[in-house]
Amino acid sequence: MPPAAPPVADRQPRVERYLDATDLAAVWFARPNSFAWLTGGSNVVDREGSVGVAAAGYDREAGFRVVTDTIEAPRLRDEELPSEFTVAAVDWYADSLAEAVAERSPTPAAADFDVPGFATVDPTTLRQPLADADIDRYRAVGADVAAAIEAAGRSIAPTDTEREVATELRAALEARGLVAPVVLVGGDERAQQYRHYTPTETAVGDYALLSVTTHRGGLHASATRTVAFDAPDWLVDRHRTAAVVETSALAATQQVAATDGTAGDVFDAIQQAYAAVDWPDEWTHHHQGGAAGFAGREWIAMPDHAASIFTPMAYAWNPTVQGAKSEGTVVVTDDAIEPLTLSDAWPTIDVDAVDDTVGDATLARPAVLHRNP
Repeated sequence: MPPAAPPVADRQPRVERYLDATDLAAVWFARPNSFAWLTGGSNVVDREGSVGVAAAGYDREAGFRVVTDTIEAPRLRDEELPSEFTVAAVDWYADSLAEAVAERSPTPAAADFDVPGFATVDPTTLRQPLADADIDRYRAVGADVAAAIEAAGRSIAPTDTEREVATELRAALEARGLVAPVVLVGGDERAQQYRHYTPTETAVGDYALLSVTTHRGGLHASATRTVAFDAPDWLVDRHRTAAVVETSALAATQQVAATDGTAGDVFDAIQQAYAAVDWPDEWTHHHQGGAAGFAGREWIAMPDHAASIFTPMAYAWNPTVQGAKSEGTVVVTDDAIEPLTLSDAWPTIDVDAVDDTVGDATLARPAVLHRNP
């Protein structure tokens, strides 16, 4: 059966507003995350491709449409697409996807992939903010991400290699229908050396950081867990420090959204938070995250970043402090900050934002899990 349909009632006015603003007749999406945003399904066969095997579009006369080839059309119609979408199939040997869309679309039109004569659409602006139905599905995604990463964290041993842990973690994610473009595992040595600890044959040792970015139904969730066996004395303090910066970033996100501010304003608050916890230059060593949703990051915040802050919207801030990291995916609304990738099965700590200048908040964040070697 087709997957749970996206809120078509939400998508239609968004794309119609876009067509009105740009004076276009149609818009098309073939990149997997935007295809999933519009349809709720997947157009992926080859995970290495930036463009999928089908394009989903909308025009005022024909409504929601999909163009694909004769190989994919039956499966997409049966398993991936809601009933609102009509499907046009072209001979797999005849035309490229771009040619097939160009021949069947009214013009002028735009696409998120290279179609001759079409304008380029930036789907990020269409995907923000999230619809209520997106958030409902997001909760299920976040719960499964937490279950998978926590199962892996509870089962590893100091003698396991980073690659072995990553393999187990990928299996736990895949078993829950989650695709994981990012799986990082850093043992005690490499987690201190590198911010992106891609797994190697090095043993985990005294502690490990497990970090993932995954998606299902187009919705992306990121999370990090820390497991300690015989960890250095500073680990718990640095972990809490990173969590303070993350909480401050989330509080600032809510505050900035209420005043129609920008990602640059939130980044200013992140810099202030690092200074308040006596790590003023630590932000320079790694990006701090940004908005999530139908991409691992819809954008990554930087100084003076002009991106708008929307609510309700998912955010994944990921501050690091020399060998420690705090990261989760959280929905921020006008009156709530709701963690999605946090479970009752993992120990937590209550963390306060640094002060009222970045927004007042106390949040539960994942703690370091201490285990016997």
